[in-house]
Amino acid sequence: MLYLWLKAFHVIAVIAWMAGMLYLPRLFVYHSEVPKGSIQSDTFKIMERRLLKAIINPAMIVTWVLGLYLVWDGGWYTWGWLHAKLLLVLILSGIHGFLSKTVKVFAADGNVRPAKFYRLINEVPTVLMIGIVILVIVKPF
Repeated sequence: MLYLWLKAFHVIAVIAWMAGMLYLPRLFVYHSEVPKGSIQSDTFKIMERRLLKAIINPAMIVTWVLGLYLVWDGGWYTWGWLHAKLLLVLILSGIHGFLSKTVKVFAADGNVRPAKFYRLINEVPTVLMIGIVILVIVKPF
């Protein structure tokens, strides 16, 4: 029964992490289009920081901790689909790191990238999520 409860909380954490990972780059799109030092820019800085610190970071930590426990408890660590999934989750975690750094860049008014860049980055977590879900549900190998 504990396994199922932890699995449920793992899925909840994944949903929260992905929601933030999809929303934060969208905030960057809008933030990059407003003048530096403006009231709108300051508002985006607050939104980005709070989203990262209150939702995305804790959700990622819970996702990893519970996910690794579930792998160990379920004996999944020898399965090929899990290795592929872990690779995609590592890439997603790298994107998370990039987005975290970008929050700091915007906070310092140092962004030089156009909105189009962030529109493209916004698609990366979606593609990774699709791959991860297919690997977990279908377990193709």
